[in-house]
Amino acid sequence: MKQTQTYAQDKELLDAYSNAVIAVVEKVGPAVVQIQGQGMGSGVIVAPDGFVLTNDHVATVSKNLEIMLQDGKSYKGQVIGSDAATDLALLRILGNDLPYGELGDSDKTRVGQLVIAIGNPYGFQSTVSTGVISATGRAIRNKEGRFIENVIQTDVSLNPGNSGGPLVDSRGKIIGINTAMIPYAAGIGLAVSSNTANWVVSELISYGRVRRVMLGITAKTTSIAVQIQKIFKLKYPTLVEIVSVGSDTPAQKAGLQKGDLIFEINDKQISGVDQLLRVIGQKKVGSVFNITFFRDYKIKDTRIV
Repeated sequence: MKQTQTYAQDKELLDAYSNAVIAVVEKVGPAVVQIQGQGMGSGVIVAPDGFVLTNDHVATVSKNLEIMLQDGKSYKGQVIGSDAATDLALLRILGNDLPYGELGDSDKTRVGQLVIAIGNPYGFQSTVSTGVISATGRAIRNKEGRFIENVIQTDVSLNPGNSGGPLVDSRGKIIGINTAMIPYAAGIGLAVSSNTANWVVSELISYGRVRRVMLGITAKTTSIAVQIQKIFKLKYPTLVEIVSVGSDTPAQKAGLQKGDLIFEINDKQISGVDQLLRVIGQKKVGSVFNITFFRDYKIKDTRIV
């Protein structure tokens, strides 16, 4: 009797899981597109007027992009703008009654929650994969060497051609854009968060590019003497050494000079250039930065606007 009850309960749970996946695929699937140029990738329509979100590395490989919908209709894709720093691009197609998906709030995602990826791996249209969120808040390097922040890590099976497709939660909200898989590492997929995508889309529509904070320095990570670290109670044995300061830049206007050693930004100690880039990369244009640095073994402060 108990075994029968357990089987029935398990079947109910599996049916609920299956129904959740089916509902999401039926809701979002029609908005997922195949992008054909010199290569092949995926994308998702995110507005009824034909805006398509995909990866930068999918959209910028060819000037002639063909966008194919699930129903077989094909459109010419216009690149509205792209952002290599987040590996996102915004395209547009002109059509009537276009299906579209809705961007959700990726800040509400939780490790362990169900996620569904829809894409076109190896050209196989509308392929569905499921899994869970393995981690949130990851950072990965883009092709420019900068960090893409707030990346979602999943165990969803991703393959070439999945890039640019949506990562969807159980309510049918797009919480990420699948961007990468780790070669030879099974079970690790990465997606740019929907909140990052929302910001990028807004910037591309408004300005045609993503505006970013620029300090106006070139710098390197450098080590400091152990005695200096102890005397000044520094958290890290390394800091940021300014190699040069551009003319008429925020850094020059703030009084920073070649040879200054930055160890703190906005009251947070930093260990080097990577951490500096991560801090400023998360800020919007117009943000204020309080910089603390060494010059001639004296601590100085300045503010960059």
